[in-house]
Amino acid sequence: MKCTYHPDVETNLRCGKCGTPICPKCMVQTPVGARCPDCAKLYKLPTYRVSTKYYLIAVGTALGMAIACGIAWGVVRAFVSFTFFNLVLNLLLAAGAGYAIGEVVSLSVNRKRGTGLAIIGGVALVISYLVSIPFNLFLDFRASFHLLDLLALAIGIFVAVIRLR
Repeated sequence: MKCTYHPDVETNLRCGKCGTPICPKCMVQTPVGARCPDCAKLYKLPTYRVSTKYYLIAVGTALGMAIACGIAWGVVRAFVSFTFFNLVLNLLLAAGAGYAIGEVVSLSVNRKRGTGLAIIGGVALVISYLVSIPFNLFLDFRASFHLLDLLALAIGIFVAVIRLR
């Protein structure tokens, strides 16, 4: 008998579900036995199947959260006067913004996960930081960029990505 998917290959194997002749090349081993590719139907988990609609929802939600978190981040940083405390507070605010962005985006797309959503969360955190800079400059004239800002940004991106990955 010939394989259904490879007509030039002789085989004695059959799909355990439908009985279709299959060869070792096209056979899919499952916990209940050998299956043909049609019966095996290897799909992603529903949690990781993200449609274009969900991506659009995620982008809109992430942008809104980025603006809101950026405003809060900038205002809080501007009113803290002690420099060292401002740097430590920046690390905590970045992690908090990352968590908030990741959680709200996750809720808006029905707890879906995936690489694309993680990228959206990471970019949203960068936008949030960029939104916070003008508030910091307007309210605190001695504001400057520190290397710890990059660390804060990295921590925030990490937290946002972990929530959506």
